[in-house]
Amino acid sequence: MTLKVGEIVTGKVSGITGFGAFIDLGDHKNGLVHISEVSDGFIKDIHDVLNVGDDVKVKVMKIGDDGKIGLSIRAASDKPQADAKPHHMHKSQSNSHRPRSSQPKHENKPEKFDALLSNFLKQSESRLSDIKKNTEGKRGGRGGRRS
Repeated sequence: MTLKVGEIVTGKVSGITGFGAFIDLGDHKNGLVHISEVSDGFIKDIHDVLNVGDDVKVKVMKIGDDGKIGLSIRAASDKPQADAKPHHMHKSQSNSHRPRSSQPKHENKPEKFDALLSNFLKQSESRLSDIKKNTEGKRGGRGGRRS
């Protein structure tokens, strides 16, 4: 069996590490699904989503010159990414019981974790610089005694 990039195949989880899962594709071929490629949502512990022996459908993302095979479970899912829900979210954690108008704006459009984190860091740095500007003059300024 020859694998091609973009092909969707079925495999069995043969091992789990902190950074992903190894998938046995048969015919003495193994690939790695990085933890970021397991689900559209954030996964803190991969053991919450996958177990050794699980059958999974994966998409071949890359085949290296050294024979390493990069796989993705989330790219192999049939549903569009905008409609996909994270595997680790329980019904009790969903916001479906709240009226639509009170839901945060970012739930209506899919944003990646990196974009959200970057936005948070920019806002945080801005607030921190404002605080420093406002408190600098209140410390006695240059040459003031400190106790």
